[in-house]
Amino acid sequence: MPDVLKVTGSAGFTRFPCLRRARRHAGARAFLVRRCFVAELSERPVNSLDGLKVLVIDDSKTIRRTAETLLSKEGCEVFTATDGFDALSKIADHHPDIVFIDIMMPRLDGYQTCSLIKHNRTFRQTPVVMLSSKDGLFDRARGRIVGSEQYLTKPFTKEELLGAIERHIGN
Repeated sequence: MPDVLKVTGSAGFTRFPCLRRARRHAGARAFLVRRCFVAELSERPVNSLDGLKVLVIDDSKTIRRTAETLLSKEGCEVFTATDGFDALSKIADHHPDIVFIDIMMPRLDGYQTCSLIKHNRTFRQTPVVMLSSKDGLFDRARGRIVGSEQYLTKPFTKEELLGAIERHIGN
């Protein structure tokens, strides 16, 4: 039966199985294994967005995929919807932590969708960020009137998306 070598690292301890003959040199090996274990942990980026639920609503497949790719790489759990009606069912199913909404969509546009979210008792505290290629003062004001917290102009960058999340979620 193999012995167990207990190695302490920055995240607690880990058990590594070892043979009895290797147990004699356990002190020296533990030091080496421990050093490798700690180095491996420190090289891994600590991601504060792990598990954060994000809903991206846009009728453009390119925008949805771009946002999904950028946010997934940061550890977010990303859900997408093509329009407001699709989004309302996904909001009810997944309870996202933040929502990014395009303004111009078929069936139910971004303003109407945002208004419905903000008038719902369960989801009114969910931050909503409007996405649009329109950069007019009227569009920004209308977004604020329906309850959106922020307005991002397309094309957006990874830093803008992450900045919006950091600003409204506080991670």
